This record gives sequence, structure tokens and C-alpha cells, in this order.
Amino acid sequence: MLAEGKYLALISDGGWEYVTRPHVTGVVVIVALTDDRKLVLVEQPRTAVHNRVVELPAGLVGDVDAHESLADAARRELIEETGFQPGEIRRLAEGPVAVGVSDEVVSFFEARRLERVGPGGGDDSEDITVHEVPLGELRRFLAGKQAEGRAVDPKIYAGLFLAGVEVPR
Repeated sequence: MLAEGKYLALISDGGWEYVTRPHVTGVVVIVALTDDRKLVLVEQPRTAVHNRVVELPAGLVGDVDAHESLADAARRELIEETGFQPGEIRRLAEGPVAVGVSDEVVSFFEARRLERVGPGGGDDSEDITVHEVPLGELRRFLAGKQAEGRAVDPKIYAGLFLAGVEVPR
């Protein structure tokens, strides 16, 4: 190990350097769709890119409960970040997202039959804005956010693809 901070460790392995998250067993990303065909997105500041980012709800697994399942973490994060509880949750796929610099593996879930159970917005350390975007307006919405200078996480497009959701032009 080259260095360790509160949330990340820098590892050297055979001359290759990468980061890992100690005490985290996974990362979940949730494609949450309301019954009236709205995609639930979150917008929050991301220090590493010095910008607010529009993204799918997501979070860490194992940071709160070391024995938490991926599906339980997806449910917990969706409620915490958006205030929506899924009546149905389905694992879609998983894979590494930044193979050149991180060992992080992301698991995508689809959440349906959503019920509003809280305000969302994250915990006390987060500044999350929740957006419910009709699929027919998604392209315009994301283009508008980019025009405002916001960043848009491409995992939105990957998640929709994995869920088999067609976005009208």
C-alpha cells in the first residue's frame, strides 16, 4: 500500500497503481422508473470533478453494514437519496467502471413500482436534488443541464440500455 486516506487507499501491484475503497464490498446504481414512465435522477456536487453531476441514484455497499446484500443496499440508497421505495428491484448487470485506476465494480439494478416514502435528498452530509424526468423529455433535460454547465454521468445511458428502456428522440 502506498497511501491510505479515510475513504480510499492507493495500491501498487506489480508496478501498477490503483485505488480501492477499504471497508466497501460493492457499488450499486439504480435505474428507478415511476409507473408513469419518469426516470428518477439525482443531482449533487462531486468534489473530484468540481461540479454538480446529474446521475442515477447510487451508493456504496458494506460501508454501513458489512453483511448488507447488493439488493438491500440498492433499496436503502434509493430511499435515502430519492425518497422512493421500490416495490420491485431486479439486478441487471455488473462490471468495472474505471479499470485503469480503480478496482471498483458497479452493480446495476432496476427499480419499479415506486412508492414515495420520504423526501429524499440524502443524509446530513449530502446535498442531493431529486429530478423526476418523463422519458420523452430526458434528452432535452440532460442537454439543458449540460448547457447550464452541469456534468451528466454516462452511466445514465448505460443503465437505461441495461434495463431495456427506449428513450424517445
